[in-house]
Amino acid sequence: MSKKDSKDSNNSKGRKKVTTLTFRQKKEKGEIITMLTAYDYPTALAVDEAGIDAILVGDSLGMVVLGYENTLPVTMQDMLHHCRAVSRGAKYALLIGDMPFMSFQVSVEQAVGNAGRFLQEAGMDAVKLEGGRERAGAARAIVETGIPVMGHLGLTPQSVNQLGGFRSQGRSALAAKRLLEDALILEEAGVFSIVLEAVPVRIAEMISQRLQVPTIGIGAGIGCDGQVLVTHDLVGQFDRFTPKFVKQYANIHAEMLAAFTTFKDEVEKKKFPGDEHSYHMKDEQWLVLLGELGESESA
Repeated sequence: MSKKDSKDSNNSKGRKKVTTLTFRQKKEKGEIITMLTAYDYPTALAVDEAGIDAILVGDSLGMVVLGYENTLPVTMQDMLHHCRAVSRGAKYALLIGDMPFMSFQVSVEQAVGNAGRFLQEAGMDAVKLEGGRERAGAARAIVETGIPVMGHLGLTPQSVNQLGGFRSQGRSALAAKRLLEDALILEEAGVFSIVLEAVPVRIAEMISQRLQVPTIGIGAGIGCDGQVLVTHDLVGQFDRFTPKFVKQYANIHAEMLAAFTTFKDEVEKKKFPGDEHSYHMKDEQWLVLLGELGESESA
């Protein structure tokens, strides 16, 4: 058995593929669900090895990977490309593809067709789409084709222009009531879970208690059934800004910057590459080469 096979065997021991049923069972047992984003193969490997329940290939990749100001420019091609990379790296986590802006809003038929591509072409297990009652028809139609759907309420980044920026949602009684209603409508449409983003703690907890399906919070307090963060925020790899609700567990950006700076310095001073990083020719072969070229070693 190779070292890789041994490692794979050790990692797989006792682990089962996480499914939407796992989500429901965890809520019923009061067990917390964990979810992180990933956009590439090595990150997916690490998240999966850590035992995280679900990986969201989020359209947040537009900001933290592609450098856009928001998620709106992200295309289906972008999403499918990154989803395929993640699906090659993660074997146990539930894989959820984020449906990008204008991939599900035009028509129900469009929504169903694009949702299917995430499973057929990119190896995802489910899709996520933003919006409440106005997206219930699309969510229901996708679910009826056999594709699991995760909802997303509160701060919905694809509606950033309509919301007036990246702002907390549901802070007034009327807005909170609408959030609760939207959550119940999405549950009735058949979603298996709902992300609650930048929602006041009390309303997020109320929604979580009144739904049969689990909620996944991001900036929504401890009362949700699970938690998700953008991995680049969690590890400090995205240096442009850090949302209020993020806890930074590492500072990868600083580590990378230090490594790159040291590399530059060592290359310029000819400290790298060293002899241990170099390949060598045997002396006799070197002498043969010089003879073939009609040169001597002293030359």
